[in-house]
Amino acid sequence: MIAHPSVTLFVDLSDGDGLVYDAHGRRGRGSAVAGLVPGDLRFGGRAARGIECLQIRLSPVLAVAVLGASTDLSGAVVSLEDVWGRDAGRVEERLRAAVSWDERFTIALDALGRRMSARPSPDPEVAAAWEMMLTSWGRVRVDSLANEVGWSRKRLWSRFRSQIGLTPKHAARLVRFDRAAHLLAAGVAPAQAAAASGYADQAHLHREVKAFTGVTPT
Repeated sequence: MIAHPSVTLFVDLSDGDGLVYDAHGRRGRGSAVAGLVPGDLRFGGRAARGIECLQIRLSPVLAVAVLGASTDLSGAVVSLEDVWGRDAGRVEERLRAAVSWDERFTIALDALGRRMSARPSPDPEVAAAWEMMLTSWGRVRVDSLANEVGWSRKRLWSRFRSQIGLTPKHAARLVRFDRAAHLLAAGVAPAQAAAASGYADQAHLHREVKAFTGVTPT
């Protein structure tokens, strides 16, 4: 799994052995949650009719409201039940019993909505800073973010880190990398992807891709 600026839920809907995931050399089975920058994460497994899985990507701002966690998930891969609680099993049963993917999407949205309404949301300043990172593709300075939300740099750094799970600078790097990764996947040459994503040069892009994925842009 390539690093992505979201917390990702993988809900296992398979029959038989189902989904198997491996992260940091530790293997798990069943539904899982991958936090921001989860590292070397692989999914696989065997089932009678193949693997069926519902993937849900939540911005870290929504992950705070839905899961009550974001910081604790950064760099981690854990079972869905660990962060969702016992209700995770009931949601999985409803999703498996659904007769169409449209029905599954409706069930998932309903479950997410109910959790959001029952949990506190992150600071609006943190949410605004994250949105500015996304709209600028990570090409924004922390000082500018702090000025926009009316906080000091130190306060933004502290609150953002405690609620999102990454420092503002690291989060902006992740968003910028995601932009570059999409361009590279679309066949854009590394030099052009570097320029379009705000990197100083192709060597800068090379270092960042290696840092986030362990492989070269090629």
